[in-house]
Amino acid sequence: MFACRLPWWRSSVTCNSWQSGHFLPWDRCQMLNIKGINTTVGQEQQASMKEKQVLEDLEMQLARRDTEALFQEQPEAGNQYLEDTLLRSYLKTHLPPKVLEEVHQDLERFGNRLLTKIQPLSRECELNPPVFRQYDAWGRRVDHIHTCSAWRRMKEISAEEGLIAEAYEKRYSNWSRLYQAVKLYLFSSSSGGFNCPLAMTDGAAKVIESLGIPGSLKNAFDRLTSRDPEKFWTSGQWMTERRGGSDVANGTETVARKQPDGTYRLYGFKWFTSAADSDVTLTLARIADAEGQCTQGSRGLSLFFLRVRDEEGKLNNIQVQRLKDKLGTRQMATAELWLQGARAELISAEGRGVAAISNMLNITRIHNVIGAVASMRRMVSLSRDYACKRVAFGKLLKDHPLHMQTIARMEVQVRGAFLLLMEIVRLLGLAETNLASEQEQLLLRLLIPVAKLYTGKQASAVAVEAMESFGGQGYMEDTGLPVILRDTLVLSIWEGTTNILSLDVLRCLAKSQGQVMAVFLSTVQKKLELVSGTEDLSPAVQRAQGAIGSLRQFLAAAGSERALTMELAARDFSYSLARIYTGRATTATTEPWTLLMEHAARPDASSTDVCAALRWCNQELCPVAVESGRGSYRGGAALQDSALVFGNSRL
Repeated sequence: MFACRLPWWRSSVTCNSWQSGHFLPWDRCQMLNIKGINTTVGQEQQASMKEKQVLEDLEMQLARRDTEALFQEQPEAGNQYLEDTLLRSYLKTHLPPKVLEEVHQDLERFGNRLLTKIQPLSRECELNPPVFRQYDAWGRRVDHIHTCSAWRRMKEISAEEGLIAEAYEKRYSNWSRLYQAVKLYLFSSSSGGFNCPLAMTDGAAKVIESLGIPGSLKNAFDRLTSRDPEKFWTSGQWMTERRGGSDVANGTETVARKQPDGTYRLYGFKWFTSAADSDVTLTLARIADAEGQCTQGSRGLSLFFLRVRDEEGKLNNIQVQRLKDKLGTRQMATAELWLQGARAELISAEGRGVAAISNMLNITRIHNVIGAVASMRRMVSLSRDYACKRVAFGKLLKDHPLHMQTIARMEVQVRGAFLLLMEIVRLLGLAETNLASEQEQLLLRLLIPVAKLYTGKQASAVAVEAMESFGGQGYMEDTGLPVILRDTLVLSIWEGTTNILSLDVLRCLAKSQGQVMAVFLSTVQKKLELVSGTEDLSPAVQRAQGAIGSLRQFLAAAGSERALTMELAARDFSYSLARIYTGRATTATTEPWTLLMEHAARPDASSTDVCAALRWCNQELCPVAVESGRGSYRGGAALQDSALVFGNSRL
């Protein structure tokens, strides 16, 4: 890597110059003959100070040249759409020809725009995070959150590209939601963090749509789904308060007081508000009665819509306490806010706020999956490109089998996560156009928390592994790689942590009285039967069938300790659902739909598709059965866990 340094075999070569009883090394002798300074040993001893200075200067220049040669060609990605063969093969297999033709042209154009225009803006957002100015020069409180021009441009681009509008215009019927998800997937890792406000904007639009778009919210819905940058609004989602994150039922203290004109005034403190520069927001609060009393628990929560600022840009009786100092997503303003009589509109039935906002949570969780898959794809793409450029131990990284094995394992994870994402947005598209069967609706309800919790953990693991593939350069801030890692780590926390969502999976099963699990198992079994005739996939089919059998045995053996057993097993159980479902596929009413195995069973499937399916099924597909066999969920296990955690503590 030292372009100006001599090879090791040259360093010991000597010349005929003699000094102090020794021959000079070859490179030193060369130094004495540079730029016409032909010196002998005697002449060198008599050299003038000027000549010595020349020699020293030349040595410094060569030293600098050596240092300047210490570089690596940076990893780069081209047009993300054209380079993503899995995405393109998926769309080619499943989209109707006319839709595919239009979508392909737009995605190729969008990929070029991402590469040439949007990615540079993303870097600007990272280098210029928001700044909070609480007072002006004359002591007046202004609570101004300044965002950079690149961040504001991202908002305009989001409108121009229809990143929210596409799902609500339904130009392609049930395919519209999937198409929107694909554009968001391509945009996410180049968005400079703007994918977060887009998630909440999409969620807010979904809630308003589910309410029938009341007249009072028609203008807001039109703006949230607009393609006009001048009209486009983004939304917040103000749920987290000081006493709780996911525990909104017990942690929400904000009070709503009804006004004579039918509106409400909100009073409370919002502890964590992402994208605090948004135009509008949805938030939960407790309505106070005439005596000022509020109903506690989830039954006391109602959903409100409010404008963050008025037409003049003044805050709606809101004070900004401070901006959060976060590990990642620093491009986005996340704030603590005091609501001091903020004017708001009640949009849910009184006491039905949690039910009303559930549509928003489903959408934002899907966006979380999109962000997870996108970050994994970006890191693996960069790792792959770097492997074709970086030389170590005499050959390119791509020629080192162990290095390629590591990247291949990451690629399998990305492929599984991508196909799981596509399955969810396919089901959502059917549901939104009233084409989903009851079984498909049940499956969608289950898969959203399963996919969110699993891909969040996948993304963190892949980001860390991929960073290592760049060696020390992966740890350098100016490469941009640490930004991807930091922004990825939040994906297992946003929209519910892994444990919270694992318990939500259990609630889904209980609420459906076992229907969801029955649909899941029967769907998986039917699809395995369809691919069982593919000889290359027989090992994967056998492992998947074994995993389903183990899952059935676990459910049957839960027995009298079912509640405690299932809570202890919730995380492993959810992982098992994710791995089993990703290893196989579901089928739409009229056409085959694939995850890893069915994707590999297509007539035009590549050897890479088959390899990915086999490798996915080589992992433990049903960890809940393994841990159950080890006694991890027995009655005494919870006490043992506590003893282990606190055994080395003074508590």
